[in-house]
Amino acid sequence: MGAFTSSGADGVRRIADLRKWLGGTDLTVGHTYLPGENWHTIEGEPELLQPWAQWKNADPERLFVLNVPMQERNEAHVSDSQVRSLLRSGAAGRFDAHFTELARRLVGLGVPDTVIVLGWEMNGTTYTHRCGPDPESWKTYWNRIVTTMRSVPGQRFRFDFTPNRGQDAIGWTSCYPGDSVVDIIGMDSYDQPPGDSFYDQVEEPFGLQAQVDFAAAHGKAISYPEWGLFRNGDNPDYMRMMLQWITDHRAVYQTLTDYCPHGVWQCTDNPKSSKVFRSKNFARVDPAPAPTPSPTPVPTVPAVPTEPSVPTVPTPVPTVPTVPAVPDPGATPVPAPGGTLTPVPGPGPATGTSTGPSVLVPVPVGIFRPAPTLGSPAVPAEVCLPLDLGEESKRQFGLSKLCFRIEWLSQKKA
Repeated sequence: MGAFTSSGADGVRRIADLRKWLGGTDLTVGHTYLPGENWHTIEGEPELLQPWAQWKNADPERLFVLNVPMQERNEAHVSDSQVRSLLRSGAAGRFDAHFTELARRLVGLGVPDTVIVLGWEMNGTTYTHRCGPDPESWKTYWNRIVTTMRSVPGQRFRFDFTPNRGQDAIGWTSCYPGDSVVDIIGMDSYDQPPGDSFYDQVEEPFGLQAQVDFAAAHGKAISYPEWGLFRNGDNPDYMRMMLQWITDHRAVYQTLTDYCPHGVWQCTDNPKSSKVFRSKNFARVDPAPAPTPSPTPVPTVPAVPTEPSVPTVPTPVPTVPTVPAVPDPGATPVPAPGGTLTPVPGPGPATGTSTGPSVLVPVPVGIFRPAPTLGSPAVPAEVCLPLDLGEESKRQFGLSKLCFRIEWLSQKKA
């Protein structure tokens, strides 16, 4: 795990401060961005890259992630027609020398294994390196950049294809440049738009589940280079569920965007979410990392979820959950793969421990798939358990059994 806290040397210093706030939890991912104003900055200025290279090389377990624009004037609101022309120029090789220079600098600084998040959020409308105006030229251009950077001796780069979550301007699968030039399939996923639950973010077209399924089908690992709060404000449920999603699906890496409105440490606007993030990550000791793929063209199969990409939704079967002695109103059910009962601790104070009791929540298989169609009649079920209270208790309380009534209430909740 890691966080984007700032660029250059400031970002490196703040990683150490964030680590202290988390009670010593080691942040093993450093993440920064190359400015996209002009080709000089896209080639990687040493004053920005060198502090990160020194940080990375101080510990062999660390990972350096670098977002690299594909075009200059990257946030200048260039028209679609201009973008189309630039993409075609890139596909023809006009900009190869700039990416050769960047690759040489990274190798020379001792970070030849940098993860390159190339042309991020290409399915949107923000950047000059967006895909929508000419997807075929965009894919050809991506292939050319990757081939150019891999031709530099000593490199071991991994290339991360990272769209925005959801449809945005174009379905991101239309921009996918091919398995031979992609090592990781990432997703930038913020808590938006207003009113959308986390389950909607999972199930929406081109959403979180689509990313996991697509990566599994292509034999790729997944990542979350940018994630955090946004239009739904201080949302501790989102924070809890997103952290669980990342853990359950064994992302190669994740970096929270830690400035307002997205963050939880440098931003004081989100105290409830901050408490959840700190509690979940306080003084954490991680197990050995999951295996990650080697750079293409000789990839290994990465760790991916074991659930099938299109699970069958069974008819709900009533289940009797274990009821805790003292229910925790702050606990939020977190779906788990495979339809198992998942203990969800209460939030607890920001000390790395949870004070609330665990609540076992029955999660049907396919919770992220559509439940019975809206408008269909509810199918109630009743389950009764005998209570062995003894004769004296039976006389005193008049209880001989405990019954539960279970109904489907809507498409997404039972």
